[in-house]
Amino acid sequence: MANSKDCSIPPVLQPSRSGTRLATFGAGCFWSVELVFQRRAGVLQTQVGYTGGRKGPTTYLEVCGGTTNHAEVVRLEYDPEAVTYSELLTIFWNKHNPTQGNRQGGDLGTQYRSAIFYHDDEQRDLAEASKTERQKRYDAPITTEIVPAGEFLPAEVYHQKYLEKGGQCAAKGCSDSISCYGY
Repeated sequence: MANSKDCSIPPVLQPSRSGTRLATFGAGCFWSVELVFQRRAGVLQTQVGYTGGRKGPTTYLEVCGGTTNHAEVVRLEYDPEAVTYSELLTIFWNKHNPTQGNRQGGDLGTQYRSAIFYHDDEQRDLAEASKTERQKRYDAPITTEIVPAGEFLPAEVYHQKYLEKGGQCAAKGCSDSISCYGY
């Protein structure tokens, strides 16, 4: 695992070249969500952070304390010629249980809610359609929020690529199991 807790805040991830796009997803603990997207060909960069709550700088401890209403999210830059937004949505839906409300497994709190933060009308429409289609697989209602992407606040440096720094494979196409808390 990361040996040093670098609490500095990195700059906000921005598109690195013309033609790439951003996507933002919340699906529980951001460490494993980031790793699953890192492994996808066409995803160029990832960054974990917070969004969806009150504006302003915040810290991991404040978000986990429930005072900000931010969600833990991964923001990613992708090449739409290599991976479509619809394919990213499939990864998102397959990564978590979207019927659990403000939790994923043993992680409880609004920061773990299921959410798609869209960056344009096309993403919104695709997200809504995918949610409707995905609902057919569940008896319980999907609780996933689909809302405009607002201010994105990067998490502290020690959270960035946390599982990769801890030794888990982030190579494109890797299908090794993802472990967050030693299980």
